[in-house]
Parts: sequence; C-alpha cells; structure tokens
Amino acid sequence: MIEETLLEGEAKMDQAVTHLQADFATVRTGRANPAIMHRITVDYYGSPTPLQQLASLSVPEARLLLVHPYDRSTIGAIERAILASELGLNPSNDGTVIRLAFPPLTEERRRELIRLVRHMAEEARVAARNVRRHTKVALESLEGQVSDDDIRRAEKELQDITDRHVARIDEVLARKEAELLEV
Repeated sequence: MIEETLLEGEAKMDQAVTHLQADFATVRTGRANPAIMHRITVDYYGSPTPLQQLASLSVPEARLLLVHPYDRSTIGAIERAILASELGLNPSNDGTVIRLAFPPLTEERRRELIRLVRHMAEEARVAARNVRRHTKVALESLEGQVSDDDIRRAEKELQDITDRHVARIDEVLARKEAELLEV
C-alpha cells in the first residue's frame, strides 16, 4: 500500500515536470521553434481548429519558420490567427506558404520572458509540493494498517522524491534561462 501511494505521488510529480517542459516549449526564444505555434487556433469555417491540423511547420533557418497550409484557402485565416496571438511575429505569405521571421529579442523582452519562465517554474514547484502534501495525507490515513516506523520511512522517501523533482524543475529552468539569454 505504501509503495503504491509513493509511486502514484511520484507519477504526479513527473507530470508536473512534463507539463512545465511543454509550457517552456511555447515560450519564444530568439530561435524559430515550431512548438510555440501549438497554442494557436485558427477559425476554420466557423470552428476553432489547432494550427497543426491545418498546416505543416518547418524550420529551414535558425530564425525562420515556414507554415505550409494543406489548403491554400486557409492562408488568410492562419495569418489572422498568428497576428492575433501575442507572439510578436508578422507573417508574410507568397500565396503558398507563410513565412515567420523571428527578430532577435531585445534585452527588455528577454528579462520579461525570464520572469515568465521563473513564474512557471514556481507553479511547477508548488504543484510538486501539493502532490507531496496529498500523498503524505494518504500515507497518514494508513495509520493502524501499517506500523508508524513504516509511515515515517515512507514520508522520508516522499521528501526525497519531492526534492529530486524540485531539482529537476530547477535544471529545466536553468536551461531555459540560458536559452533566453543566448544572443
């Protein structure tokens, strides 16, 4: 029972780290990255549709992203959706593809993005700590079914698991900050 509870808690903490990495992928850096387009939805014949379902994305150069619509008639709607997103990109099209040039980030914008990713990392740390708290409550509810020594050992192991996940969050944050500061 204790092992199942600990494994469940660890799996939820893993999800918090994975979610953070997915969120970080959507934060724009100086380089073109197709992952930042995952949150863009296009009004396609009256229904909001994810951009990935309407076009393929490619990165031919470090600062250029190409959007190849599967249907040429959607180019206008895709351009409007990109402009409406707060990515700060100006799309240009030649009738078949949309080009998105990524301008270099200003120092002020870099600092703003670093504040944003630090906030995201803190939310992930809080999520991991919340999982620890809920798992600890679940372990304490086993009192009477297992010995107090086993519960104390499990709580210590739970703290070790939490510390490992918080360290992973810090590593992911450090990599993203270095990526944002890269000129």
